[in-house]
Amino acid sequence: MGNGRWKQRAAARWQRMNVVPLIDILLVLIIIFMVITPLTPKGLDALVPQPAPPNQQQQPQTMQKTIVVQILDTGKLKINEEEATWDSLGPRLSDVFKERAEKVAFVKGDDAVLFAQVARAIDIMRFVRHR
Repeated sequence: MGNGRWKQRAAARWQRMNVVPLIDILLVLIIIFMVITPLTPKGLDALVPQPAPPNQQQQPQTMQKTIVVQILDTGKLKINEEEATWDSLGPRLSDVFKERAEKVAFVKGDDAVLFAQVARAIDIMRFVRHR
């Protein structure tokens, strides 16, 4: 019988979880994170627009205007509300993009326009951009 009590005491001792090592690990992790936190960069990188020099001419508003190629359901094209044709789309966009650093344009198609026409306009614009 004495042997049975010893087994019960040993089992009771192992049933309790020893949390001291866990607390030590948590304290070490807290210290590591406290040391690393000041090293992380604070804030965001921002590109602030610089004012133009006083002797430089201001760019006209048309240069800063967004380029929108609109495809109407009648098959006609418009570049920023100006009439255009499929043949003149490439050269006109090329002239506009020559003077711009960003060669970005948007395509707007009416609901009744086939996707093939929109894809054709995008192909022309991509060709002009890579020239």
